[in-house]
Order: sequence, then C-alpha cells, then structure tokens
Amino acid sequence: MMAAFAPGLVAFGACLAILPLLHREQTLARVMMTGMSFVLLVHYFAWRVTHTLPPPGLTADALVGYPFVAAEAASMIAVCLSLLFLSRTIDRSPEVNAILRRSKLPASALVDVFICTYNEEKAILERTIIGATGLNYPNYRVWVLDDGRRLWLRRLAQELGCNYLARPDNRHAKAGNINHALQHVSGLAERPEFISILDADFVPMPDFLTRAMSLMQDGSVGVVQTPQHFINPDPIQTNLAATDVWPDEQRFFFDILMPAKDAWDTAFCCGTSSLIRFSGLMQIGGFPTDSVTEDYLVTLRLKEKGLRTVYLNERLTIGLAPEGLKEYITQRGRWCLGFMQIFRGRSGPFSRQSKLAFMDRLSLVDAFMSWAAVYGTKVFGLVVPWLYLLFGVKAVHADLFELLKYFLPFYVWHAFTMAWISRGRSLAIMTDVSQYIAAPAVLKAVVTGLARPQGHKFKVTAKGGDRNRRFIEWPLLRLYGAALLITLLAIAYAFILHLRGDSIAYGGLALAWSLYNCVVLAIVCFICIEQPRRRKAERFERDEPILIHQDGEMRLIRMADISISGARFIDPVPPAIGSLIKCNVYGQNVAATVVRRTRDGFGVRFEDAVATRVNVVRAFYAGEYVRAFHGVRAAPVGKALLMRLFG
Repeated sequence: MMAAFAPGLVAFGACLAILPLLHREQTLARVMMTGMSFVLLVHYFAWRVTHTLPPPGLTADALVGYPFVAAEAASMIAVCLSLLFLSRTIDRSPEVNAILRRSKLPASALVDVFICTYNEEKAILERTIIGATGLNYPNYRVWVLDDGRRLWLRRLAQELGCNYLARPDNRHAKAGNINHALQHVSGLAERPEFISILDADFVPMPDFLTRAMSLMQDGSVGVVQTPQHFINPDPIQTNLAATDVWPDEQRFFFDILMPAKDAWDTAFCCGTSSLIRFSGLMQIGGFPTDSVTEDYLVTLRLKEKGLRTVYLNERLTIGLAPEGLKEYITQRGRWCLGFMQIFRGRSGPFSRQSKLAFMDRLSLVDAFMSWAAVYGTKVFGLVVPWLYLLFGVKAVHADLFELLKYFLPFYVWHAFTMAWISRGRSLAIMTDVSQYIAAPAVLKAVVTGLARPQGHKFKVTAKGGDRNRRFIEWPLLRLYGAALLITLLAIAYAFILHLRGDSIAYGGLALAWSLYNCVVLAIVCFICIEQPRRRKAERFERDEPILIHQDGEMRLIRMADISISGARFIDPVPPAIGSLIKCNVYGQNVAATVVRRTRDGFGVRFEDAVATRVNVVRAFYAGEYVRAFHGVRAAPVGKALLMRLFG
C-alpha cells in the first residue's frame, strides 16, 4: 500500500524543496516545472494505454473503455498544450513605464472611444460614460453606440458631454453596431487613428488610454488588450460565500494565461478594454461578422495583415461580472459557440485560406481542445464510475493502488506547478466545479457550432437588475442533483447491497473516484441556489485619511468604507443626522448628507446632482477598490466550502 504512495510523496517533497528557489517570471524555471509535468503525464499515459485497457472485442468493457481512453487522450493533449504556452510569460508594464518616462504621447493621435450598449440600465451606463469622459489622454472623443435606440440615453449622452449614435436595425449585433460607428467616423473631417472598445458596464480608469497608447508607438501593433476586472463577485463566489477567499473565475485567464499567450505572440483581442489601430480595422473591413466572438476574429484577421495583438496586464478598466448563474452560463456558451465558428471558418487552424503562423494555429488548437476535449471528458468522469459500480463494466482495468503509483506523481507535481505559476489562482477542485457548471451549455455549443457554424444569434449577457432574493437555477440543479443521487446510489449498491469480491478488488478506484465526484457535485448543487446580492457587494472597506468640510471648518478623519452611493467614516465627534458635508475623495470634492450614526462614527449618502455623481464616479474608480488576489491559500477556500456545505 505505501509503495503506491511513494512516487507521489517523492514528487511532493521535490516540489517543496525546489519551488522556493525558483522565480515564476523566469522562462527556465517555468520550462523546468512544466516540462516535468509533461514527462510525468506521458509516463502515466503510457502505463494507462499499455496496462489498463480492456481486451479488444464487442464487450461492454471495450465499448466503454476505448472511447474513454480516447477522450482522456484528447484531454491530455489539451493539458500538454496548456503547459507549453504557460512555459513563458511577459510583463509589459516596465516597457510602458520606460516609454512614458522618455517621451510624451503625440496629441495628434486621435482616439475614438466606443461604448457599446443594447439594453443596459441607466445607472450602469452613466458610470461608464462618466469614466470615459474623464480620461487623462489629451485627444479623444467618446461615442455611445446605442443598439436599443433609447431617447433617455441620447439625452444622457448630451448631458454628460459625449456623442451618441444609433442605427435603424440590429444586424450582426455588437459587431454590426461597431461597424456602423466605424463607417460614421471614417466619413468625418477628422478621422481617428485608434479605436477603443468598452462594453456598457466597463468603466475606464483615468490612465487607460495613456498607458495603452504607449504600446501603439510600435507600428506592428494592431491591438492592445487589457484585462477585465470586476467590481462585483461572480455567481460562484457569491453562492459559495467565498468572495473574500476565492478570486473571480476570470482571474486565471487574464492574469496568468493571457500574459503567457502574449509571450508566444498569440495574445488576442477580448473586445472590451481594448485599443485597436483604425487603419488596420479598415484593411480588414471592420469587425468580422462570421462569429459571435468577433473580437477574437479581429486579432486573427489583423495578424494576416501583419498586425499583432499585445497584452498589457494592468487594471485599467473595471466592469460587472455576470451576477446570476444563468447569465454566467450564457456567456460561456456564447464564447464557446463563437470559437467553434472560428474553428470551422476561413481563419481556423486548418484552413488553407488562412495566412496565420504555426504558433497562431497551435494556439487555436489549444483553445479548441480546452473547450471540446476537457468538457467532454467531464461527462466520462461521471458516467464511468457509475457503470462499474452498478453494472460491473470495467472501463479501466486497474485497482486504486496501481493507479496511484502512476497518476499521483503527475497529479501532485502538476498541482504544485499550476499553483506556483498562477500564484494560487488554480485549485483542481474549483476548476472542476466551474467546468461542470458550464458543461451543458459548452457541450451544446461545441456540437451546434461545429455542425452548423452560421445562423446563430448573439446572446447578450444581462448586467445589473434586482438580485435581492434567493432563487434556484432548477434546470442545472435537477441535472447535477440527479447525478449526485445516482453516484450515491451506485456506491450504496456496490458496497452495501451487492458486495462482491470483485468490488473489493477493483472497487477502490471507483469508490475514491465517486467520492470525489460527490464532493464536486455537492458544491455545484449549492452554487445552483442563487444567494441574494446585498448592497455591500459593491462596498469596499478602507482605512485612509479623508478631509471633510462642514460649516466652514475642515477636519481630517478616517474613511472606513465606500460605495458608489455613500461612505462610512470613523469620527469620535460625528455630525448630526441631516448635516451637509463635503469630503475630498481622491482629489474630487463630493457633497454628501449624513444619514446615520454608527458605533464609531457616521455614514453619508452622496448628493444625487449630476455634478456630484460625476465627481463620485471619477473618485471611486480612481481608487483601488477591486479585490486583488495576489495569492490564494487552499485552507481558507476549504473552510468557506465546508461552511457553505455544512454550515
């Protein structure tokens, strides 16, 4: 028994000894860690193919075992490609700092900022417009592109000092909306040199254009993409009550994967929070309309024209994560569908029409395998243990200790490698949870996108709205609740009601596998119970001095927390309720009314006048009010999960 754990323990000890000596930014260190993961994976899979397959034939074991090992092989290819791309990384912030130190950006470089909107509410759009009209860049215009054709939005744009555009129809959804605006600005006397894209809920920080534009001094750069950060927790964080210990699901992608892709010159446009060279867009005929993820296609088409995409990993815009599970799933399904359309189209990795380089094509294969192979293998991961426990079908001819001897070293080394590279943003169980949540929509998108690439409508991800009540995402809960029930019944049947010597010999593998599945499925089921979104979700704790003005006097007090609508202060002598004060927040003088007294101070509501709202938004988004996860520890995450499951 101990012999089965020995290789895994060796890998564990080696990681503990080696990793403190390595720097994750160094390519050699990353190659060593990812390379060893690759070697251990190949070692495991060689054993898997040569020692665990059922005998060939028309038996139940073979009919399940061979498709399963094929799916596992595809998933292994996805892991290997991921390891390849993660073996490098790049940080462009020092380059930006050096450029800004030695030169000023030319004021003649006109940028048009496009805010794309369809059905978002006023409060969301107002923040974005205010942020966009308060950028530090010297020469730009802001355009609201309204596919909802709303009169109130036209008036709001005029009130806040930006341009408004609407079109008579919604053909080609977001891409068509942007192309309509491109056609408009190309006909103006002063044409832009660059275009910046913002989704309706993404508020740019003051330095957004200045820092992104610095990388455009290189004429070979067609797109500068910046990450998406979110001011609110996503549904997984909220429904597991893990907001303070677990980052949003996109942090691994934007903080770790995109810098790695950029190091291989395969970074790509993600739509919002990007800056694009106008002349390049004109060369490719505007935004492509043959995929619902038109942003990725922009990168590929520009690459064919010799213009590359670079990635600036800085927090320069802040948006809203999908606030409900339904919206979260819809978004992932749309991303997958769009990629399947790209895969089947003329810019796909195997297209003879495409002029893409080998690494660009390999990056597309990597993305395809991450959608199709990884999510497909998840289905086998649930069904294969059921078939053995209920019907005795042995898809894997090995017992638990045999598997541990070969699989555990890879699993341990890979887990340490991913945690080290991602600064703790990657935990295997949480990765499985997020993948199972999106799996039905993703697998549907894979099939429909490959079978029928064209003719799909763009599904907008709803943002905002009332989220103050608890409700259940029944379709998903029924699916995974049934899967959990079947898993539990299968365990009971095999080990209580129908115990056989065969079960004892080989069932340890199926039992361990099924127990792990039970934990993952239980977490998924709890996530399906949508928790109320309290107002504090956008309230951020602070501890910093603030100057307030009251009745002609100035005082320095401490701010305890702040939101977009108010703040709380620590003050031994709090003003009376109803008092009017002014507070200086990040250089903005904000008028406010005292609305309550607290145990150690008082709370205020910011004035609702337009000028005050402008100051509040610019002050709020100039601060560091996004939850930053520089590292995640497994213990607090595990504690949060246990409290949610059993608390």
